[in-house]
Amino acid sequence: MKHIDIAVDRERHAHIKYQLELRGLSLAEIAEQIGVGASAVSSVSLGKSRSKRIEQALAAALDKTPEELFPERYQDLAEPREVPR
Repeated sequence: MKHIDIAVDRERHAHIKYQLELRGLSLAEIAEQIGVGASAVSSVSLGKSRSKRIEQALAAALDKTPEELFPERYQDLAEPREVPR
């Protein structure tokens, strides 16, 4: 899990927890499913750290892609890159 400089997003964190709850899941259950600590999943959900594995697990549980759930983390992938001549 990488610790990088990204903004904490408490609203998204609350939304993720709420959407998981509607599906009968929790951050702790996602953590257990993928074999990581609940604090790691919470940290990624809050935006304090990154883990593609955790982002993918959260997104899959919510029937989304990681890009839909965490768009700012994937915006570089969506922008076309110029090829130097």
